[in-house]
Amino acid sequence: MSFYAISDLHGYPLEKFKALLEKAGFGEGDTLYVIGDVIDRNLDGGVGLLRYIMGRPDFEFILGNHEDMLLACDFLFEEITDESISELNEMKAAALNRYLRNGGGVTLESLRLLRREDPAAFDDLLDFLRESPLYGAVSCGGRDFLLVHGGLGGFSPEKKLSEYSPHDLIWERPSLETEYFDDVITVFGHTPTLYYGDEYAGKVLFTRTWIDIDAGAASCLPPALLRLDDLAVFYGEEFPDPDGLN
Repeated sequence: MSFYAISDLHGYPLEKFKALLEKAGFGEGDTLYVIGDVIDRNLDGGVGLLRYIMGRPDFEFILGNHEDMLLACDFLFEEITDESISELNEMKAAALNRYLRNGGGVTLESLRLLRREDPAAFDDLLDFLRESPLYGAVSCGGRDFLLVHGGLGGFSPEKKLSEYSPHDLIWERPSLETEYFDDVITVFGHTPTLYYGDEYAGKVLFTRTWIDIDAGAASCLPPALLRLDDLAVFYGEEFPDPDGLN
C-alpha cells in the first residue's frame, strides 16, 4: 500500500494522467491525494478528468482555489430570469470576472454542455466540490504528512487546523523562507515552483518542512506525482500546447 499526491492538473488530458499513474506503479491498495485545481485553463477545463477522479474510491480530492472560484460563480447555473439578471450585483460580477481571468471560461463551457446532456452528472459534480475537504493527513514511510492546496496562512504550530480559514488553506503562497511544522511535512500545490526561481521550473520543490508539488501544468509543463512513502517523484508526459496540437 502506497500513498501518492498530485496537484494543479488544470485540464491535463485524462489518458496522459492514467499513463502517469501507470508509470509510477499506482495499483490496487494504493491511495492518491489530488490536492486541488483539477479544472480550468486547458482543453475541456478538466471537467472530464474531474468526473473520472470523482468515480475513483482510491482517490481523495482536496479543494483548490480554482474549484473555489467556480463555486463562487454557481449563480450562473441558476435559472436565468429578468430578476436574476437584475440581481447580478457587483460582488457576483467581480467573482465571475476573477474566474474568467484565471482560465475558467473553458470549464464553464464544458459544464454548460454537461448540464444540457446529463443534468444529474452536472449536479453531482457541483455537490462533490461543495462537500470536498480543505485538507487531509496521512502517515507513511515513517513520516507524517499534511496535504493542503495552498499552504497555511497565518501559521502557528499551536494553531489547530480548524482555526484556519478556507482562504488560509487554499490561497496562501509560502515564501522560500516559510517554515511549518517540525514533525509534519506539509505538501501543497497552488504556487508553481517556477515562481521561486528558474532553477525550480518544472520540478517538485523540497524544503525542510514543506514540499511544493505544483510543477507548472497551468503553463503546460508536465505535472508531477509524488509518492509519499519514499518521496519519489514521477513526471507526466509533455502537456498539450494551448492550441491542442500536441
